[in-house]
Amino acid sequence: MSVRRGADKGSELERLAALAGAASAEAAVSLEQPDGDRGIPMDLTAAAFFDVDNTIMMGASIFHFARGLAARKFFSNSDLVKFALQQVMFRVGGKESADGIRSSREQALSFVAGHTVEELSRLGEEIYDELMADKIWPGTRALAQMHLDAGQRVWLVTATPVELATIIARRLGLTGALGTVAESTDGVFTGKLVGEMLHGPAKAHAVRSLAAREGLDLRRCTAYSDSSNDVPMLSVVGTAVAVNPDSGLREVARKRGWEIRDFRTGRKAAKIGVPSVLGAGALAGAVAAGLAYRKRAV
Repeated sequence: MSVRRGADKGSELERLAALAGAASAEAAVSLEQPDGDRGIPMDLTAAAFFDVDNTIMMGASIFHFARGLAARKFFSNSDLVKFALQQVMFRVGGKESADGIRSSREQALSFVAGHTVEELSRLGEEIYDELMADKIWPGTRALAQMHLDAGQRVWLVTATPVELATIIARRLGLTGALGTVAESTDGVFTGKLVGEMLHGPAKAHAVRSLAAREGLDLRRCTAYSDSSNDVPMLSVVGTAVAVNPDSGLREVARKRGWEIRDFRTGRKAAKIGVPSVLGAGALAGAVAAGLAYRKRAV
């Protein structure tokens, strides 16, 4: 009986992941930036997909966003601390449990429920300038530019809400973003997700769905990530690159012959064997910085 329940639960999670991926691809196409005339012949069947947190941006984009919302009194200091601690547990634990994913989802939705899409997009623009613009890894940004210069389209792929992910992509001059889709009615967030967060297998579903819509040949595509949670996404493309990898992804990359790029320096690079501790320390520091930032803004 327990095996049956486990199989049913697995099927439901897979269904939600597929739903989240399809919704994300639909949103990405609708929000996609026009290619413009860069004087470069377009390569329409090849593209690149970049994870955001710790791959193209230092730290967690949703946490930076939460800091900005806390400064605007969207929630309390204690709420910010709880959110940060949950992110620490995720980094230390590596993979989230079903209960952990549900809790993360509920907390993420609490940020936006009842607010308008327009309001969150406007705040996202402000918060990007305040807290994210200076946290872009130059090395990863250069990799993205390399694909653009080759006439390829470049998408971000992240669990961050698609509206915020699209802002980051646009600010970096990229094509667009695959992100978590929050349900909205008449332009107001309802507090529900379409499917699940764009995390783990859902990212792979999103990439496949976007490829089908855009006519991409996944064998000619490239994906970049720092996390072992993104192995499903990295496995669906022809070329996978581990960027600033955690220990799990570094091991997978070595076994599969994937390229490894590490843009971290100093003690971070020296302590590559204990990324969970680094993640926890970075987030703890971010909590303190977030609280200080909020006090300055009040």
